Amino acid sequence: MRISSASQYEATIDGLQQRQQEMSQSQARLTAGKRIAQPSDDPAAAARAERAFQAGQRIVSAQRSVEASRSAMQLAESALGQTSELLQSARETLIAAGNGSYSASDRASQALQLTQLRAQLMALANQSNSAGGYLFGGQGGASPPFLDAPGGVQSTATSGQSELSSTDQMPLTVDGQAIWLAARSGNGVFVTAATPGNTGSAWIDAGSVNAPADLTGASYSISFAETAGVLSYSVLRNGATMGQDDLPFVGAAIKLDGMTMNIKGRPAAGDSFSVEPSAANLDIFKALNSAIAVLKDPLANSGHLGQAVNSGLRDLNAVMGHFQAARTETGSALSRLDAIEGRNQDRSLWAKSVQSAAEDLDMVQAISSFQNQQTGYQAAMQSYAMVQRLSLFDYVK
Repeated sequence: MRISSASQYEATIDGLQQRQQEMSQSQARLTAGKRIAQPSDDPAAAARAERAFQAGQRIVSAQRSVEASRSAMQLAESALGQTSELLQSARETLIAAGNGSYSASDRASQALQLTQLRAQLMALANQSNSAGGYLFGGQGGASPPFLDAPGGVQSTATSGQSELSSTDQMPLTVDGQAIWLAARSGNGVFVTAATPGNTGSAWIDAGSVNAPADLTGASYSISFAETAGVLSYSVLRNGATMGQDDLPFVGAAIKLDGMTMNIKGRPAAGDSFSVEPSAANLDIFKALNSAIAVLKDPLANSGHLGQAVNSGLRDLNAVMGHFQAARTETGSALSRLDAIEGRNQDRSLWAKSVQSAAEDLDMVQAISSFQNQQTGYQAAMQSYAMVQRLSLFDYVK
């Protein structure tokens, strides 16, 4: 078999070009830091890297939801904190309004302060969030969740919460109706109230439970009468007598089926008071409206003022406890979001590790391989240069 010089030259050039191409590919991998430039380089590893990349993208999307929920919950927690401060101011104002030395104009001034505090509370209830909705908008809506109508504040939103995930609890809003309009009324078990038409100077306190096992959940009515200068009272349970009729009123505590309450001052004949089961319908705006109306009334007697102050303080205490519980719940939501973020970080690290293991280049090995290829290429170039000079003409010379 004859091997010509021309064929040797061509083979050598092909070898040099192949070495140069391999060295160029190695250099490109070193520059990118990846051992897979295209799926055909390693189909199995490319598929693993693609799956890990997609998982990482889903984690990034989930983390954006976490950030949106955290922003909303931080705003809600801040709003609830401001609400508690305003309620405390309203409580202090109401206590001051109960000062017996205040004149009608002084009480009107206190009523104005309560009105201003109520307006601030209304603004907080309709506070918007960073997503163009409302913090207390329930399941969402384009209009403010609370409407200050002549008959009282009304909720225009759907009760509930908007969440960004069906698996993890990531709320975007809070249930404003349950927070602002659904605190437990009275002392949490029953509600005492004076009949609006009372003419005496008496008022009834919030009462307390002394025997929980004796509670009936019934409605009671305490009515007063006067015979021969002796003031007495009778009690009806659900409209029927219960054996407490025409009892002399001496200012002592009245006990009804496990409940104890005090009527302070002197009732007039015909005055009455009610005791109803507590319900989750306490509206702070309505409670403030009642107190403001009495404080504005220059004809209100000491009984009306005492009842307004006592009932107002009772309701404010109940609402403040309710808001504190809601604030605690938002704090729990923030804690859950921190935990979700921690899991997302762990999953993101795992996805990046899998992707890196599948496609990243071992730099030490790659540099060593590139240097070997470079040395081999230089040796081949030198060999080609030496072989190129081996011709018959060179030998004749």
